[in-house]
Amino acid sequence: MISKNQLKLLRALGQKKQRKAHGLFLVEGEKNVLELVTSPLLVKQIFATSDFLENHEKELSQFDCIEASLDELTKASSLVSNNAAVAVVEIPKTEAPCAQGLMIALDGVSDPGNLGTIIRISDWYGIKHIIASSDCADPYNPKTIRATMGSFGRVQVSLVDLPSYLASAKIPVYGAFLEGESVHKTEFSPQGILLMGSESHGVREEAARFVTNKITIPAFGGAESLNVAMATGIILDNLRRQHS
Repeated sequence: MISKNQLKLLRALGQKKQRKAHGLFLVEGEKNVLELVTSPLLVKQIFATSDFLENHEKELSQFDCIEASLDELTKASSLVSNNAAVAVVEIPKTEAPCAQGLMIALDGVSDPGNLGTIIRISDWYGIKHIIASSDCADPYNPKTIRATMGSFGRVQVSLVDLPSYLASAKIPVYGAFLEGESVHKTEFSPQGILLMGSESHGVREEAARFVTNKITIPAFGGAESLNVAMATGIILDNLRRQHS
C-alpha cells in the first residue's frame, strides 16, 4: 500500500522544481523499472503490483519494494494507465565530461519526448554522453525517461553553458543546418561533437560560431524539415558507417 506521504512525494516528482529539491526522479512502467536491475543508478523504492513483484521476485530482491494496487499506481504515476510499477531513483551527481570520443550536443531542444528519443538513439549507436544547453528539456522529466525506453541508465546528459563548452572543445564540431555539406559526402572524424538544434530555431548563433563543419541531410521531397530526433539518427548512422 502507498501511504499518503509516499503518494505526495510521487506526485511531486512530476515537477522539475520538486525533483531538484529532493534529488529524486521517477521511473515508470514495467520495461523501464526492470532496466534498473542492471543500472548503476541508486533506487530508493519500487512500488509495484503483486503480479509484477511475484513475476520478478529474483531480479527485484535487491530493492525496497512495496506492493500497490493498480488504482494506487495510476494515482501515483504520470501515466494514464500504469499496470506494473513505478520507482523512485536518486538523480546521479555527474560532471560534464571532457570533449572526447563521439558526443552529441543539443541546443535548445525543449521537448522531453525528443530528448528521450535522442537518448535512446544515442544508446543504440554507442554514444555515452550528451551535452545540452541549460534551456533543454529536463533529462529526468517523466516524459523524457519514458521516451528513452530504458536507455536512461546508459547515456549521461549534462546541462551546461553550451557555447562555453564548445569553445573549449579540441575536437571537430559538426553542426546540423539546412545548408551545409551533405552527410553522404562528409568525411567524419572518429572523434567529434554532433551539434543539433531545435526544430523551430535550429542551432543558435551563440553555439553556431564554434561549428567547424556545417552538415546537412539532403532532401528528395517537399518536407520543410525533419524531427530533431530522426535527424540525429540519420546523421549518426552515416557517421557510424565510417567509424563503427
